[in-house]
Amino acid sequence: MLVHVADVLDANELAHCRQRLAHAGWKDGKSTAGYQSAQVKHNGQLAEDDALAIELGELILAALARNTTFFAAALPRTIYPPLFNRYSGGEHFGLHVDNAIRYDRRQQPALPIRTDLSATLFFADPEEYEGGELVIEDSYGTHSVKLPAGDLVLYPGSSLHKVTPVVRGARIASFFWLQSLVRSDEQRRQLFELDVAIQALTARVPGAPELVSLTGIYHNLLRAWADV
Repeated sequence: MLVHVADVLDANELAHCRQRLAHAGWKDGKSTAGYQSAQVKHNGQLAEDDALAIELGELILAALARNTTFFAAALPRTIYPPLFNRYSGGEHFGLHVDNAIRYDRRQQPALPIRTDLSATLFFADPEEYEGGELVIEDSYGTHSVKLPAGDLVLYPGSSLHKVTPVVRGARIASFFWLQSLVRSDEQRRQLFELDVAIQALTARVPGAPELVSLTGIYHNLLRAWADV
């Protein structure tokens, strides 16, 4: 399931992040790639322990915590601290799949996180750069993603994906992974669709008697499928 989450950051948060990242100390992005991914990764990245990455990462996590669409789609159990990258001058990231397990070394001992879902949060608007599409291949086909600044795309960590060369301007984004309460992408999709339907019915027919039954079904499915 691929989900577009709009307006993760408000205007003030987005402006703050863009201003701070404009003067960031970008390093070689290969530092956080696995062996295979490192062969096709060409970009700049903030070090995981960079003070700016930690500061903005906490801002992003706070924004995600209040976003109901993100929560409904992801059902997050653990979120890997957000990382930050920059593509310019032809830089790109070839076709790859993310590591199945990431270790959050800010925790001691290091916390293993199963990468059920991958996320990219955009800081540059599409017209600010040419190229830089996030191309995701899944069971439903190939998707090319290039979202407005402040928006996020959420997709299965098991998907093959790439970032096409940026030939004009700069593509700046945050990316991270998360372990969901529900391991199965298909089960998460069903829960998300049911949640969205319940919210729509609530808005259209407040107090509809069917809402109690549908909400009960949602929670019973979540109870059966949750990995806690």
